[in-house]
Amino acid sequence: MSSSNPSLSRRSDDKAAALGHPSYVWREGQQRRFELIRAWARVEAADVLVDGAGVGMYSRHLARAGARVVSIDIDFPSMAAAKAHVSPCLVAACEALPFASESFDTVLSHEVLEHVADDAQTLAEIARVLRPGGRLVLFTPNRLYPFETHGHYWRGEYHFGNTPLINYLPDRWRNQLAPHVRAYTRRDLHALLAPLPLRILHHTQIYPGYDNIIQRAPRLGRMVRSLTRLFEQTPLRGFGISHFLVAEKA
Repeated sequence: MSSSNPSLSRRSDDKAAALGHPSYVWREGQQRRFELIRAWARVEAADVLVDGAGVGMYSRHLARAGARVVSIDIDFPSMAAAKAHVSPCLVAACEALPFASESFDTVLSHEVLEHVADDAQTLAEIARVLRPGGRLVLFTPNRLYPFETHGHYWRGEYHFGNTPLINYLPDRWRNQLAPHVRAYTRRDLHALLAPLPLRILHHTQIYPGYDNIIQRAPRLGRMVRSLTRLFEQTPLRGFGISHFLVAEKA
């Protein structure tokens, strides 16, 4: 339900732009990403930090899979919602994690890095709290995906939705239209990780699950999903929606 108060609606839009929309539902796209997490990092009987947990969808499933999960997010209402299903849930910034060094076997950063104030410091904090041999599992937007999925600003107004080709613009123009969110190239991520004691084990790009399309047009949606899964086995994976990167602490 939208607010009849324009100022309240504008504040809500600005918050959504700054923080993004966490996963509110669990469908095939989320399940696939969860299976990638389990395939590449310790989950069962492991200490797992969900760094930027939103309302806790991934935290819940990690806990059900046997992880000892700790969730943090900068947004208090999100943590309050998450706490109804999983705990502990702490309000904290990704750039200043309230944990001792070498506290976790796995850290999940799922579509969060693009929103933080300082992405380099966020990754440094993740490296600090990982145990030796622990793994970072990172999902973050791909600059080469043809759409900016976080909406854009035009003449001071935020417009939610998928906007084509913004990420293909030079930085000075792209950042005027989407100042609220980053998108990364492969080179960007490797440069951010290079100073840290993290060794990249796996880095690829993945396409969406197309769950919304499948709900509206099942045959078309499944055909598109199957086609882009084939793309992931070719150089066309470079145009996927998200980077999927796994790095291990030395």
